Amino acid sequence: MLAHYKRTPTQKVTRGFSYLFMALCVCVALLPIIWVILSSFKTNSEIFSNGLSLPSHFGFDGYVQALEIAPILKFFANSLIVATITTILNVFCLAMAGYVFAKKRFRFKNTIFAILSLSMVIPTTALMSPVYNIITKLGLYDTKIALILVYTALNMPISLMVLRSAFASIPTELEEAAYIDGAGFFRTFVQVMMPCAKGGLASAAVLTFLESWNEFTFALLLTSSTDNRTLPLSLSYFTSQFSFNYTAMFAAITIAVLPSIIVFAIFQEQVNASLTAGSVKG
Repeated sequence: MLAHYKRTPTQKVTRGFSYLFMALCVCVALLPIIWVILSSFKTNSEIFSNGLSLPSHFGFDGYVQALEIAPILKFFANSLIVATITTILNVFCLAMAGYVFAKKRFRFKNTIFAILSLSMVIPTTALMSPVYNIITKLGLYDTKIALILVYTALNMPISLMVLRSAFASIPTELEEAAYIDGAGFFRTFVQVMMPCAKGGLASAAVLTFLESWNEFTFALLLTSSTDNRTLPLSLSYFTSQFSFNYTAMFAAITIAVLPSIIVFAIFQEQVNASLTAGSVKG
């Protein structure tokens, strides 16, 4: 039995190359992030003299300068408000839609789901003009509400696919037992189905939050004042003000990217598990 599990030399070499390739991918992904974070603690002279060296001392002068040059905290708060409300609205509304698509039968169900899913392939540039016209006619230009509504719609397809797969994986017997006990549709959905689909809910929430936090195009198109600009847009808008102060610029970039990295690092297991389940059962 033990001999059966021994790898041949070819398999060992292949496995070694696989690990080497994965390590290379990790380095390619992490090194730029680590370099930016370390550079935020350097002085300008250290960055120009040797960009790959470690900081001589870890000071927060760059972060102080970044906050003085641009209202980073204001933009940070705007991004947090927009991304959080978008996530809550997106997950709650699309959880109900995902539940219906997964467990209920009605005419043209698959056709409607396919049409909603195909919206993922529509280019962002094709949506810019109609979205701008609608938001302007509604009187929502340069408001956080406009960004929340647009981000909720943009994240609809992927959230719907994840949540539909999550609810489809729940045994139908649990739903039937709730109905037998006298629970209605909404009570069954909230008290029975949602707790069972918490992995899918977490995945949809993380994906929506990250997409809303990092979105740039519609933030540029639909806002014009500092009261409503989000953090990704502020970095581009205030790049000229940083001039050659690369320490402050790297500090601002670190402030912008760290929250999304932390959120994904915390919930990556739920995201990966849900997406894997969706690829099998969807």
